[in-house]
This record gives sequence, structure tokens and C-alpha cells, in this order.
Amino acid sequence: MADFEQIAEQIHMSGSDTMPHLTAYPSSLVLIGTGRSAFAFRLKESSKVMKVFFPAFRHVAAEEAEIYKTLENNHFFPDLHAAGNGYLVMDYIPGHTLYDCLREGIPITDHHIADIDNALAGAAAEGLNPSDIHLRNILITPDGGIRLIDPARFRQQKHCTQWEDLHRAYERFYKKKLFPKKVPGFLLELIAYLYKRRKSFTIQAPSNKVIH
Repeated sequence: MADFEQIAEQIHMSGSDTMPHLTAYPSSLVLIGTGRSAFAFRLKESSKVMKVFFPAFRHVAAEEAEIYKTLENNHFFPDLHAAGNGYLVMDYIPGHTLYDCLREGIPITDHHIADIDNALAGAAAEGLNPSDIHLRNILITPDGGIRLIDPARFRQQKHCTQWEDLHRAYERFYKKKLFPKKVPGFLLELIAYLYKRRKSFTIQAPSNKVIH
């Protein structure tokens, strides 16, 4: 069995604590992703991923580990194999994110959407508050199944409408015959930027007051 603690200690970062540069990591790992709070590595010759958090977010590892334990009977989420100081080890999930599907023209179906609804309903039934659901943390696996990753914000208190908004966009736009099923990456990024700006304005806008 791999010594995950020892492997994690060999991963070195420099620069900003919130967005560091990766300077070194062991040859037993393959970098497969960089997120807003962590690097993700595939452990060679295994079906596991190690998620190593940036210094400013190391505390998130323990929180996310507890969420994965709560979701251990929800087959739409990967199994957690280990957790330590600033890192997690979980199942490697092959497949395409919904972002990749839109960019490459891979079909997204009603069945996929229903599975995502079921996954989030199951999480809610465990007392969690599914939040920060976006195109890059939902995957369609090679057998057509759905898996979700990165549930770190599932314990936040405020109501998150991101999945509701995505579901609505699927019904109103994606399912239309004339809607392009292959969308350029730059356009997806622009839509995401405008969506975030709109949500930020909605949250921050003061209520109207009557001045006498």
C-alpha cells in the first residue's frame, strides 16, 4: 500500500499561498488538473487520484473528507481512500466533464440530467447542501454514467442555484434542435464570466428605498 503521507510531502509549491506554482512532485504521480484550490495527480499504475491543496486551502481537505464520508453510499461520487494534512486520495474517474462534452460535441441526454438530479437529491437527503455545481465537476463516464467530484462546498448554508440554472439552460436552450451541440471554449468561458457577473450583481445590489 502506498505511503500517501510520504508522497504528499514530496510535492513542492512556491509563490502565492492562494495560487502557487508547482515546482516538484514524485515520478509516481501524473499531474492531471489544477483547480481553484488544489492540484490533482493520478497515481501511476492505479485507479486513484491524489488531490493536494494549496497552502491557503489546506484546511479544506479535512472538511471535504468528512463530506465524502457522508456520501459513501452515494454511488454518483468517488470513494475516499485516504485523507491527511492537506491532501485526499480518492477514485480516479475516467470520462469527460460536461464542459468537455459541450466543447467537443459529445451528447448530453435527459438520462444524464436525471442522474445528476438523483445524485444531488441523495446528497441533500444526507443533510448536505449541494453547492458550486458547475460544468467541470460533473463527468460522463465511458459507459454513459454520471459521476460528480469536488463536493467541498456541500456544507455551506446559503442556497446555491448553479445546478438549477444549468438544468434550466439545458431545457430552454441545449435541447432545441437548432442549438449547436459543439460550443467553442472561448464562448463557454464568456458565458461563465457573464453568469458570475450577473450573480454577483444580483447578490450585491441594494434593495430599492423610497426617499421621502
